[in-house]
Amino acid sequence: MDSNNNFLATEPVGRLLIKLAIPTVTAQIINMLYNIVDRIYIGHIPDSGGLALTGVGVCMPLIMIVSAFAALVGYGGGPKASIFMGQGNNAAAEKTLGNCFFAQIVISVLLTAALLLGNRDFLMAFGASENTIGYAVDYMNIYAIGTIFVQLTLGMNVFITAQGFAKTGMLSVLIGAVLNILLDPLFIFAFGMGVKGAALATIISQAASCVWVVAFLLGKRTILKIRFKNMRPYAKVLLPCLALGLSNFVMQASESVISICFNSSLLEYGGDIAVGSMTILTSVMQFASLPTHGLGQGAQPIISYNYGAGNDKRVKKAFKLLLISSLSYTFVLWLFVMLFPEGFAAMFTANEELIEFTAPALRVYLACIIIFGIQMACQMTFTALGNAKSAIAVAVMRKFILLIPLIYIMPQIIKSNQTFAVYLAEPIADFLSVCFACTLFSFQFRKALRLMKKTEKQA
Repeated sequence: MDSNNNFLATEPVGRLLIKLAIPTVTAQIINMLYNIVDRIYIGHIPDSGGLALTGVGVCMPLIMIVSAFAALVGYGGGPKASIFMGQGNNAAAEKTLGNCFFAQIVISVLLTAALLLGNRDFLMAFGASENTIGYAVDYMNIYAIGTIFVQLTLGMNVFITAQGFAKTGMLSVLIGAVLNILLDPLFIFAFGMGVKGAALATIISQAASCVWVVAFLLGKRTILKIRFKNMRPYAKVLLPCLALGLSNFVMQASESVISICFNSSLLEYGGDIAVGSMTILTSVMQFASLPTHGLGQGAQPIISYNYGAGNDKRVKKAFKLLLISSLSYTFVLWLFVMLFPEGFAAMFTANEELIEFTAPALRVYLACIIIFGIQMACQMTFTALGNAKSAIAVAVMRKFILLIPLIYIMPQIIKSNQTFAVYLAEPIADFLSVCFACTLFSFQFRKALRLMKKTEKQA
């Protein structure tokens, strides 16, 4: 590894994207396994699997909030650090790392207190019923204790990837995921702990990943190191990071809000089985969002570094390859979901009634993931270029302006099958938001390249 990261400016872009994206995509898929493996095992608990799965599904808004705060700091600070490195200013990049590390510790303490004190009230408001609240509270009481491990693992791992250490970033997640897969059946079934066992396995696994990440950023191999002197918070350092990370925060936190809206509407129109089905739908949706997010993470150091270095040709080529690879992946996934919806549903439950209910819902809910890769490529590139406003605009448009209103509007339009109408809100919002993202990107990308050339001439 070149200590100056010159390989980001010199290696062929295609080869470089493959080298960086394979570990980041793998890391995202592995990260996805944390929650999905829990749900798969929980859904197959004898006798109570269906209700237990629904109860843990109701916890997802709170879990998403925890991840969103990690994204707020990490996905804002990581690209900022890459841009500074591209400009040859490693001191500023290291100060960014230190400030973000401090911010995540403070956020973790506040989140842990909030989750421990109010999780039952939150869960009842988020769609839990008297049948499922016990499972939800059992899971969250334990999960909340591991908040700091989740925060530091997800947020600080971005700084490892942003330096070009993609394989190390992948290993950070792999350690925890493998441990989680091994511990889940042990705690859930062998020790008879049920959903409590799933939560305990998760926080132990995240703790192991956290130790790995922090140890690397304190060690000799890293270019940017966590130093105590850089942990003193400065507004001029931290606020730009939070502004840039706000789009990812909105994107993930809005998933929490949307999950609440979906659960409350589905509980009204379809009962516990519809809410349980939603747990499966959002799990399968992660097959689309997390790998494409990983592709964006792989491209981010290339785009950010070369944008900072003023190399427009490499910036354009990296985006083009990101777009093609993201769109190709979402097309293949869409095809499999349309052809084999029962297979995806059966991954998460052995309940025949729930599988039969979920299969057609999957085809509706994921109808537009075929073009989802376009939005992810545009949004991740906005972030890589440091364009916080556009990245936030894309996230807000899809979730708040389109999807949330549609969840409540569609059942009033299609009254013959109001549960189906709730699910239909997702593909409609996806299609309209992709149109918006493409239009905005066509203007903003050219503007960013013109600004880069202007800055290069002045230098």
